[in-house]
Amino acid sequence: MDGCRRGVLRPRCRSVASAGRGLCCAHDVPRTTRKVTQLIGLPGLGRKRQEDVVSDITLRCNGVSKTFGESIAVEEFDIQVKRGQILALVGPSGCGKTTVLRMIAGLEPLDTGRIEIGGELVASSGRHVGPDKRSVGIVFQDYALFPHMTVEANVGYGLGRKGRGERVEEVLALVGLEGLGERLPSELSGGQQQRVALARTLASKPDLLLLDEPFSNLDAGLRERVRSEIRDILKAAGTTTVFVTHDQQEALFMGDLVAVQVDGRIEQVDVPERVFHRPATSYVARFMGMADFLPVEVLGTRLVTEAGPARAVPGFVPPDASPLFVMARPDDFVLAPSEDGQGIVVDRVFQGWAYTYEVELDSGLHIHCQMPHLLTIEVGQRVLVNLRRDHPQMFFSGGAAVPEVSRYGQT
Repeated sequence: MDGCRRGVLRPRCRSVASAGRGLCCAHDVPRTTRKVTQLIGLPGLGRKRQEDVVSDITLRCNGVSKTFGESIAVEEFDIQVKRGQILALVGPSGCGKTTVLRMIAGLEPLDTGRIEIGGELVASSGRHVGPDKRSVGIVFQDYALFPHMTVEANVGYGLGRKGRGERVEEVLALVGLEGLGERLPSELSGGQQQRVALARTLASKPDLLLLDEPFSNLDAGLRERVRSEIRDILKAAGTTTVFVTHDQQEALFMGDLVAVQVDGRIEQVDVPERVFHRPATSYVARFMGMADFLPVEVLGTRLVTEAGPARAVPGFVPPDASPLFVMARPDDFVLAPSEDGQGIVVDRVFQGWAYTYEVELDSGLHIHCQMPHLLTIEVGQRVLVNLRRDHPQMFFSGGAAVPEVSRYGQT
């Protein structure tokens, strides 16, 4: 991924699953128009506290915890999301991310902590505002559409009579479903049903939108196209969103911020590029993508690994006592056939655009290297492996990243 930085409402660059951006498929993938910002507006600003108007914080969670019997589901959960941002909350099954979503929505009371939405305290140990009193919209995995009602009726459900028809037309245009208002959900594709559910939620102009793994029921090809268009819709509408997923690539694609949750706690929250390239812990590194850890030997001012020298930035001080490791993702290696190499290929996986090789080094350590598909190395062949000199590396000690300000370079 590239390292560009994005504003909340600016278009962002893409290097993960970008193929669907801007495509138009007859009924499944609409094109977002420039008019959508006028159609939906910026919700809830009048109800904000003065300090939150200045800081633009739509969602604030402080010390939120929840237990079920003896089981800790969520522990000391802290997060804040600015107006217009998309937060991707990612973690393995059972880590508590759906429980967090339910507490934000008001469907589950918290045990301790505070939740504020639009500057209003909606949940604490002594206060619980019901879901119908929170300016929150939620889209579930199964979309929860009424099968006997038309698209228009589904989208307009819950709206007051005044201006209902106009509002329904606006949001159907926003999600690219003009002309389909008289159809039943059963007459739509999976991607269209997804956008009906989103339109129904956006129709009420919520301060905050919650998405609970909304693409899990779509096939892989359609999922990539739909999530691209859904993100465009949300950014154009300026809708603050919390997006829950167990798919790491989906989190990197969708989020302005990515929060990695494990065992009920936030392990790291940052922009997608830093979560992937600068993980705070070895757990985050491995969870967000394939990562190998090579032992590092400090020789004066040089950092040496079995795959050659590691690159660092000026200022590094090696940790005392604890072993030092360098993190390497598959594209951090250069691989070349060589009888004098220090490893042997034990497996090869074809991915279309590249091969991923599993290499056993002479020490017995297994690493994974990604190379262009034009270079084919046979299983059983000896290879020379080196870390790329143009890729800055992350160093870890005791399972945690060595702070960047303390790293030093080679001489």
